[in-house]
Amino acid sequence: MLSFRRSAMILAAAAMMQAQPAMTTIQDILYRADGTRFNGEIFITWNAFQAGDTSNIATAQVKLPIVNGVLKVELVPTTTASAGANYQVKYNSAGVYQFTQTWAVPPSSVPLRVADVLVSTGTVVGGGGGSGSITAGPILISDVVGLANALALASQKGVAYTLGRAAVINTSGQIDGASGNLGDCVRVDGSSGPCGGNSGGILPLYSDNEVPSGAVNGLNTTFALANTPSPAASLQLFVNGLLMEQGLDYTVTGSTITFNLSSTPQPSQGGQGPDVVLASYRYANPNNPLGSLTAAQVVCSAVGNATSSAASTVLGTCTLPAGLLGTGDRIEIRFQFLHAGTSTAFTPQVAWGAVPILSRTGAASEAAFAGKLEFSVNAGSQPWSGESFGSALPFLTAMGATAVDTTQNLTISFLGQMASSTGDSLSLSNFTVVRYPAQTNP
Repeated sequence: MLSFRRSAMILAAAAMMQAQPAMTTIQDILYRADGTRFNGEIFITWNAFQAGDTSNIATAQVKLPIVNGVLKVELVPTTTASAGANYQVKYNSAGVYQFTQTWAVPPSSVPLRVADVLVSTGTVVGGGGGSGSITAGPILISDVVGLANALALASQKGVAYTLGRAAVINTSGQIDGASGNLGDCVRVDGSSGPCGGNSGGILPLYSDNEVPSGAVNGLNTTFALANTPSPAASLQLFVNGLLMEQGLDYTVTGSTITFNLSSTPQPSQGGQGPDVVLASYRYANPNNPLGSLTAAQVVCSAVGNATSSAASTVLGTCTLPAGLLGTGDRIEIRFQFLHAGTSTAFTPQVAWGAVPILSRTGAASEAAFAGKLEFSVNAGSQPWSGESFGSALPFLTAMGATAVDTTQNLTISFLGQMASSTGDSLSLSNFTVVRYPAQTNP
């Protein structure tokens, strides 16, 4: 009986050894970049896979200490395993994560080094090859669904494509290099030309740390600049490094600076040298007098609503935010109303803030109404002029003045109403509000 039990145990142990999957030994010496041996630990993790001998390998992780750079571990081969099987190896040293590697382990009867199992970034690893080596190779374009079509639609290089040039899309949809001189500006349409202005030109010029001419003797208050600041507010004037305030410490007229008596530059005193006066400012380029000017600004431009009501109804608005308008600015308002139907008269109206400016009544047969208003922003008032007409309404001009607080939000309203309840409608086809900012061009 004892002999029988011993034989059974030997057979069971042999069966267990036969069921254990083949292992590959990875043995190496690990070094740091400075040449010293690596000390720390590595974590080897893997997802469940089926080995080449059909053994089922469960998801797990193993932690190995690395002392004096010595690495030795036995792992189940993955290159002959189910597709996608590999090992993720994370290195830690002194409690700090260092880096991660991917290992693809082939069957081997002799120990392998890390370099033999290391998978480089971008390598495709697959299992089941049965050859005992890593199955790796490039992914074909045809292997990726839709990639061929996506590449066919992608922009190609044009004949002018080159390094060191701004990229533009040519009329064939190709990426080209912008043509022109290196100092040119590239426009939205891909063309190029000199920078500045609406159609190119030279940008405004600058004068930095200029010493104005004039005697620094404590009596002279008038100094001259080499150019006229444009705009005048661009002038920054310093005396001994202190910024002077325009209007309080000095005034500027053209290219002439006039100091107030309390701010007049002083001569040498107590062993100290005379006051140092420096000026920095923009000025108009004589070769491009328009280069320093500000372009008109479209504040609002939109389609409005419609109404069939006999009550006055807001069909559209444009709000000019507080601080936008300044003395010398000009506002232009253009509008178009459309009348649908022929049974009822209508009245369109335009208001500047809460002040009605323009109001006319069109007959039932009137199909459209349009006009323009212009406001000048003065100190405390806004003179205006306007013109309007319809398909049958005669051309009419008008002018006047109003006084709205332009330092606060100012809303321009477009209103409309029908003469009575009706199936006709009045719509605001379009309205545009343009600001022309105040500016000088000496």
